[in-house]
Amino acid sequence: MNRIVYLNGAWLEEADAKISIFDRGFLFADAIYEVTAVIGGKLIDYAGHAARLQHSTTELGIRCPLDPDALLAVHRDIVLRNAVDEGLIYLQISRGAADRDFAYPENTTPTLVLFTQAKPVLNNPRIKTGISIATLPDWRWERRDIKTVQLLYPSMAKMEAVNRGADDAWLVEDGFVTEGSAATAHIVTRDGTLVTRPLSNAILHGITRASIIDLARNAGIAVEERAFTVDEARAAAEAFITSATNFVLPVVRIDGQTIGDGVPGPISKRLRAAYIESRLASAI
Repeated sequence: MNRIVYLNGAWLEEADAKISIFDRGFLFADAIYEVTAVIGGKLIDYAGHAARLQHSTTELGIRCPLDPDALLAVHRDIVLRNAVDEGLIYLQISRGAADRDFAYPENTTPTLVLFTQAKPVLNNPRIKTGISIATLPDWRWERRDIKTVQLLYPSMAKMEAVNRGADDAWLVEDGFVTEGSAATAHIVTRDGTLVTRPLSNAILHGITRASIIDLARNAGIAVEERAFTVDEARAAAEAFITSATNFVLPVVRIDGQTIGDGVPGPISKRLRAAYIESRLASAI
């Protein structure tokens, strides 16, 4: 693989892209990130990701080096330079390089990085089978609405889930599911109601989550934004996750217990199809 990446205004081959060892993203995880899906060479749900990027940078007091128009242009350019038909764009902004100190340094130049990953997002083979989930305690910090790069615990949780024979983890706090290791958690009750946790600092404000809720309501599917327990999830008719690169991905087992009929359910499949159709129509 020999990708062209973007680093602080320069287009470089990935082997030539270098960042200071004093960068605060490296030393303190003092950085935020976004991931945007690409299908047919176009950006999916870009406006939502750009808005959440603005929220994250504002909350941490990090300045984005590019204005909105220039940032969009870089996203489009990196797709062309790497001939990405389907995959994702990863963006990361750190506070920049400074001598190591816990206090925020003044007048640093932010570090802005973008790179691509070519991978199937429409024809993920797990769509047909669904995935299995293991529940684990949520031991993260309490500002999960900020999309920071401090992802060590979600990585640990995912690996523990894999060690238990599951595909991924759902994190649990005070008996209630917060979210997945890298996705929003949803269930469908026996009466066909879509249930997902309400927005707060306890979860990332998922862009795909918001789109799916709108699509569900427009389709006449009842939606309840409330917390749900692990027992409620295990007893649900359906369960699924949403994220920028999984769209809607069914969950068929939780802690070894079969959900519904043990296959992707009709509402999950309906919402995935509706999401793909609507987002392809609005891709830029």
